Amino acid sequence: MEKSRPLWDNSLQFVFACISYAVGLGNVWRFPYLCQMYGGGGFLIPYFIMLIAEGMPLLYLELAVGQRMRQGSIGAWKIISPYLCGVGIASVVVSFFLSMYYNVINAWAFWYLFHSFQDPLPWATCPLNTNHTGYEEECEKTSSTQYFWYRQTLNISPSLETSGSMQWEQVLCLTLAWLVVYLCILRGTESTGKVVYVTASLPYCVLIIYLIRGLTLHGAVNGLIYMFTPKLEQLSNPKTWISAATQIFFSLGLGFGSLIAYASYNEASNNCERHAIIVSLINSATSIFASVVTFSIYGFKATFNYESCLNKVILLLMNAFDLEEGSLTADNLNEMKDYLMATHPQEYAQLSPQVKNCSLEAELDTAVQGTGLAFIVYSEAIKNMEVPQLYSVLYFVMLLMLGIGSMLGNTAAILTPLTDSRVITARFPKEVISGAVCFINCIIGLIFTMEAGNYWFDIFNDYAATLSLLLIVLVETIAVCYIYGIRRFEKDLHTMIGHKPNWYWKIMWAFASPLLIVSLFIFYLTDYILTGTLQYQAWDATQGQLVTKDYPGYARAMIGLLVAASTMCIPLGALVTFVRKRLKRESVSTVA
Repeated sequence: MEKSRPLWDNSLQFVFACISYAVGLGNVWRFPYLCQMYGGGGFLIPYFIMLIAEGMPLLYLELAVGQRMRQGSIGAWKIISPYLCGVGIASVVVSFFLSMYYNVINAWAFWYLFHSFQDPLPWATCPLNTNHTGYEEECEKTSSTQYFWYRQTLNISPSLETSGSMQWEQVLCLTLAWLVVYLCILRGTESTGKVVYVTASLPYCVLIIYLIRGLTLHGAVNGLIYMFTPKLEQLSNPKTWISAATQIFFSLGLGFGSLIAYASYNEASNNCERHAIIVSLINSATSIFASVVTFSIYGFKATFNYESCLNKVILLLMNAFDLEEGSLTADNLNEMKDYLMATHPQEYAQLSPQVKNCSLEAELDTAVQGTGLAFIVYSEAIKNMEVPQLYSVLYFVMLLMLGIGSMLGNTAAILTPLTDSRVITARFPKEVISGAVCFINCIIGLIFTMEAGNYWFDIFNDYAATLSLLLIVLVETIAVCYIYGIRRFEKDLHTMIGHKPNWYWKIMWAFASPLLIVSLFIFYLTDYILTGTLQYQAWDATQGQLVTKDYPGYARAMIGLLVAASTMCIPLGALVTFVRKRLKRESVSTVA
């Protein structure tokens, strides 16, 4: 007798699972960066337009397909059409690539969390050199937070060609990260359903604490004014709209198969329309909320750096020109600089290379995203707070919850199609299948713990999913609207939720969303072609800064392989199905 499909305990558990998956690190470290780059508060206009035109409709479509077909991505698209089996396989491949490198972020978060209990924090000051006669030379050329990240965490090599050895501390942290993920997914929805309550809700508790603390920090207002001041001229920049569409698309986790997998464990009568709206709105609201927190802390950091710069210049000028105490202040600095330049031109000219032009606007304009924001900018702000250990622990626990929540969705996208297979489940229990997936990912993920591991991380992060996901979701919308049939899909929705979708959903599915995806696909393809030789940012220890280098030939080949490995599944799946049907037809006619 066929076993019944496991279900979520209740619809709230499903919503928490979706929120835990969708609300991830991108909400904290990419959305604030996009606001900073593309018009501050003005960026919210294209962002919400893209949410309505692309985000909600595609999220609803994936949830409805999973709930109706009650299968993982491979099985669901195979039911719609046998020729679409490659779409599900492509989703699994992309999710596998993502899982390989994404859990490394959790490993880094564990590393920082363990170091957060030290007093002082290890990234608060530069370490002494071996002779104890001064600070490490590399650290003096950069900052203590950058040194801790690039040297003590990554022990980064000068280029991709210099692979280096594995860092045993990072290997242990990665193993721990995968062990935690395995324990969370051990018994499928039974264990995941309990964990998501924590991974979905705890980050909000931390964000609220950080919001209260952030708003009381000196200079926080400067960051908030910078964020909410709309630069409407950016609306005429096509990249603003492209970035808004891309952020919506990837933030919701469309195309990975995770949403289809989660929805397949729903009751058939679950209102997936309502849940699609709730999840997409909470995801976007979280991005804005996280931005308020980020910019309040960013304002504090920028103001701190600006005032530190002013104090250094004031001290330098007072000592050089033997000025009276209190005669030179931040308010009259520019006037005094002009006065000293006029009265002591030769002395000032000799000193001028050391006299920095301090600017609060320049500090706020410094745009950082990704690991740079998460592990450098935040840790720099934390070290200057009162009781920095407390805020450091809270912050990295939040990062872990966001990362683990996303990993639960990524692994579900891989495991659900595997556990749906009778051939596999007849031979292996669920615990063994989950363990095998985690073990294989962990072993392959060891490449990211090498000295050149961060460069490989950037390759996977930049190229493993972007084009592939756009193609997957484009095929999904075309498949539902024009192969399965929009009217047939309407009837299915009527059966599930009690009413047919209104004109808004149908127009978005059939026309608007596919056109947007095609536009994004063309933009990225054109961007890759026009870029020419692909480049990456390498750490130069002698200068204490990042430098641009060209990717070597084998790295470019790997990038091509990453893109092809998933995208080629779609046509190859259709081709294999066609050949099988043709051979079956010929064998039947031969027997006849």
